[in-house]
Amino acid sequence: MPQALAFFRGKIVPLSEAKVSVTTHALHYGTAVFEGIRGNWNEEQGKMFVFRMREHYERLLQGCRIMLLDIPYDVDDLCRITVELLQACGYKEDLYIRPLAYKSEERVANLKLQELASDFTLIAVPFGNYIDSEGAIRCCTSSWRRIDDTVIPPRVKISGHYVNSILAKTEATLGGFDEAIMLTQDGNVSEGSGENLFMVQNGILYTPLVAHNNLAGITRDSAMTLAKEELGLEIVEREIRRSELYLADEVFLTGTAAHITPVGELDSRPIGDGGVGPITRSLSDFYVEIIRGNNPKYLYWCEEIPLE
Repeated sequence: MPQALAFFRGKIVPLSEAKVSVTTHALHYGTAVFEGIRGNWNEEQGKMFVFRMREHYERLLQGCRIMLLDIPYDVDDLCRITVELLQACGYKEDLYIRPLAYKSEERVANLKLQELASDFTLIAVPFGNYIDSEGAIRCCTSSWRRIDDTVIPPRVKISGHYVNSILAKTEATLGGFDEAIMLTQDGNVSEGSGENLFMVQNGILYTPLVAHNNLAGITRDSAMTLAKEELGLEIVEREIRRSELYLADEVFLTGTAAHITPVGELDSRPIGDGGVGPITRSLSDFYVEIIRGNNPKYLYWCEEIPLE
């Protein structure tokens, strides 16, 4: 039987025992960095595949450097801990794996990161679709602008800055949309509330520069690799204005949780014919096969987890 477990304070414990004090610094100030990693169950093979685990932990440790989070683990350690936790849990279904490095000091009213103790925890929970929508989704341009790198670095996943995304996502869903598209302070397209963005125009794939305050996405990198190697597309990273999206042939979002998600409508204007475009569909088909370990060419992206 699967078990709900966590890696907490250096050991694997029942999830119900993995608790922190209400005085924990990260709870009050968002002084943590996290990752979202997918574990994908392949029913036919009877195997679990974790997608690009090392790259996620490399980015987590980049966030730790920025936030002065001194955890006693390197990438190899974090990968090993993840494998051990998944084996102990025994889930045979799709998972969302959430590592969190955080300021664990039970101390408030202290804003000096260098004086605060750090810790690391890890959970894995069953997880299906991130966006509850069949086919292409409906988006709106958020009134909340994307935070700038000079405010909080958005290229890593710092817990505190996700309030920016949460406000945008909430605004969109309260308005009857599936997702929000966020703009920079200068009005350029940045990303979705939790996804990177791509635009197809005349057979060329465009995506905003990482310098436009979007996350250096691992799924973004995967989509760019597949577009180039499998579809032979030209890929251009540049400024994208909001109005360009209205006139695009296709728009899609990428993210660990969202996979490759087609956008059929923005601000009540159809994108292309309002459905799933051919390039988006092709990339999504490749991606879905790869993350479940079904494409030998890209097995190096997948960590197979032996389960009893």
